[in-house]
Amino acid sequence: MENITKNFKYVDYLWDEAKAASFGDNQVELFLYRSNILGADLRITNYGGGNTSCKTIEKDPLTNEDVEVMWVKGSGGDIGTLTRSGIAGLYTGRLRDLKNVYQGLHDEDRMVGLFNHCIYDLDSKAPSIDTPLHGLLPFAHIDHLHPDALIAVAAAKDSEKVTKEIWGDTMGWVPWQKPGFDLGLQLEKCLADNPGIRGIVLGSHGLFTWGDTSYECYMNSLEVIEMASEYIEKKLKEQGEVFGGQKVESLPKEARLEKAAQLMPLLRGLCSSENRMIGHFSDTEVVMEYINSNDLERLAPMGTSCPDHFLRTKIQPLVLELDKNEDLSDSAAILKKLEPAFEAYRQEYADYYNTCKKDNSPAIRDANPVIIIYPGVGMFSFAKNKQTTRVASEFYINAINVMRGAEAITEYTSLPRQEAFDIEYWLLEEAKLQRMPKEKPLSRKVALVTGAGGGIGKAIADKLAAEGANVVLTDINEEALKEANGTYARDVSTYAICDVTSVDSIASAYKKAVLEFGGVDIVVHSAGLAISKPLEDTTDKDWNILQNILVKGQFDLAKQFAAIARQQGLGGNYIAIASKNGLVAGPNNVAYGTAKAAQQHMVRLLAAELAKDKVRVNTVNPDGVIVGSKIWEGAWAEGRAKANGITVEELPAFYAKRNLLHEIITPDDIANGVFSLVGILDKSTGNIINVDGGMANAFVR
Repeated sequence: MENITKNFKYVDYLWDEAKAASFGDNQVELFLYRSNILGADLRITNYGGGNTSCKTIEKDPLTNEDVEVMWVKGSGGDIGTLTRSGIAGLYTGRLRDLKNVYQGLHDEDRMVGLFNHCIYDLDSKAPSIDTPLHGLLPFAHIDHLHPDALIAVAAAKDSEKVTKEIWGDTMGWVPWQKPGFDLGLQLEKCLADNPGIRGIVLGSHGLFTWGDTSYECYMNSLEVIEMASEYIEKKLKEQGEVFGGQKVESLPKEARLEKAAQLMPLLRGLCSSENRMIGHFSDTEVVMEYINSNDLERLAPMGTSCPDHFLRTKIQPLVLELDKNEDLSDSAAILKKLEPAFEAYRQEYADYYNTCKKDNSPAIRDANPVIIIYPGVGMFSFAKNKQTTRVASEFYINAINVMRGAEAITEYTSLPRQEAFDIEYWLLEEAKLQRMPKEKPLSRKVALVTGAGGGIGKAIADKLAAEGANVVLTDINEEALKEANGTYARDVSTYAICDVTSVDSIASAYKKAVLEFGGVDIVVHSAGLAISKPLEDTTDKDWNILQNILVKGQFDLAKQFAAIARQQGLGGNYIAIASKNGLVAGPNNVAYGTAKAAQQHMVRLLAAELAKDKVRVNTVNPDGVIVGSKIWEGAWAEGRAKANGITVEELPAFYAKRNLLHEIITPDDIANGVFSLVGILDKSTGNIINVDGGMANAFVR
């Protein structure tokens, strides 16, 4: 490529020459490297969006002859995280031979099945619908991307004319068409009609660019995107205002977060009328500029244009008619205001489905909105898990950028509803959904665990996360929380400093949980400490700290959780981590044993009161959890050893020998007890599960 500059203003130049050189002449590794750095810039393509490829000469394993093989991102992958296992390797010649059997647009779905007859690499990921778009073009390296700036051009009125104005004769243009084999033929024809072009704009869809090497392809993609971005920014400056100017003024940041935290459990409950959902909130500058604008009322119902956008966001958002200064403290009153809007949205979606469906269309899917807009406050999204809802939010922000650019260029245009439906309810898209792995038992649920900076609390959080839950770790030790939170993958966890003796601190932790995930379904009160002293040595301070952390803390956590659970209307689980000592009388234990007994009886009282809200309340009683438990550090262990006439070092063996099974009890065992109550025993409440290896004097009955 001639005259390519590395000084890009609107995209990030991320090519590392030393890193690239480490791959030598391995074109597949260079293609994967290019893919990853392209996917690292959300202005270029979002999670799961676009696809990339390269072509190499390989030995045919049957003939030993040289053959051309195309390596391309497989179905459902993400270029930003693409690895060797996520690509498909196909004989390019065989793929092109499919032109001989293609029968027209009605034949598209059959053609996807035929891609498997073109497989070269037997470890290939399933080829995507875009495979022929790469295979029918002759270039060694190809990028198909969804940059905001390019989709703005593609979705603008007079898109073909605008394309020529920006790039002259160096770029081709093809009108909107559903991805498939015929679109590949259209790209092939566009190139034949316009030899020497550097790329093709796909109407309402995205961009194809290419190069002889991975680096040239990368630079070509960046420069084409940069030129579109510069053009749009020039138009925006000429226009002077965006989206018709501001209609609503944003609330201050803290006020927006407070409103969002108050509203999210209600929205989550409404969005979960068919399936429980996880939430996400965004109030970035880009979002606020759009949702506060005069043009929101016109643009939002039009829907998104790029298929990757509306497949994740639904065709259009729900715009709330609540005033930004609405008093949200009366949940019942706000719910009455919100319900008609949700009912109308669901009905409109059903009408869209019934109007556009075909004889072989899949059944209607969840009709609830994915994107919800609250002018002056922010944008909410709700989907099956945190990653999906975060990505939906990111995709709608991409759509905002597209609308912004298209409106600056000429005028934004969206896909006709029938075209959108044909993508959303495509049988191939349905097949992809059916291939998704089965959800885990606690998928779509949010768990808040106290004392989760280590020990039993962390083990419980680990177990709940492993079973599919999002976890909110709370503790008074921030360093321990940071370390614990760092053990989870993205979109699984968050943490909040929480002193359970403070009502305000508990409220702050719940607010963090609600803003991060939309609500709370499971609360496990594992925070605690243990004090073992004879009666005469037990002080008021000892008594009060145990009562405040174990008993009052449990009460305040339960009270605030019950309010959130009622807002959501989805039921829930509250688990108290108590102790065998709440059931068994022993020496040197009056303050601790009394507090644990109070926890156990409070569980029974809460179970009786919260049953009407489908909130189940249960107790897990550990005993003798010495290895890995925080409370067995220091004075408590010394006190228990003294009470039993042994040394601290002898405690694990001593406690194992005294239970019926002679087993050492670990934090993981307690975590399994919690999971049994929240993930399996879905009709149990007011119960105690002893996880102690069998202590006859602690038998409940």
